[in-house]
Amino acid sequence: MRMPGNNLGICRNPKSKPMSKTLFEKIIAREIPAKIVYEDDKVLAFHDVKPQAPVHVLIIPKKPIPRIAEAHPDDHQVLGHLLIKAAEVAKQLGLTKNGFRLVFNNGPDAGEAVPHLHCHIIGGRKMGWPPG
Repeated sequence: MRMPGNNLGICRNPKSKPMSKTLFEKIIAREIPAKIVYEDDKVLAFHDVKPQAPVHVLIIPKKPIPRIAEAHPDDHQVLGHLLIKAAEVAKQLGLTKNGFRLVFNNGPDAGEAVPHLHCHIIGGRKMGWPPG
């Protein structure tokens, strides 16, 4: 369950201690450097520090949503925007000719490492199926 928070993504509940920022919230706040490839008022895209392909970029919503399973119906605009911008970033990175993969991990068994919804834009090599 998401709790009300401020624009910096620090969630607060009057009955509990403030939660610390996620790694991605620190990148959004420019507290941690990242190689940014795209940014607007809703999303931020940057190169993954542990790339799994020649091109591996993460695109994240600036609104703190822990994972897709915890998104709410009112998140549809930011999630739709994120997908459209993911395609634009893939094009900007030269991935549209041969293809690319968009990946969302949800939970530890899926490989989720940061509890902030993010989409992996992966390309630059042939992908196998099934993944994982």
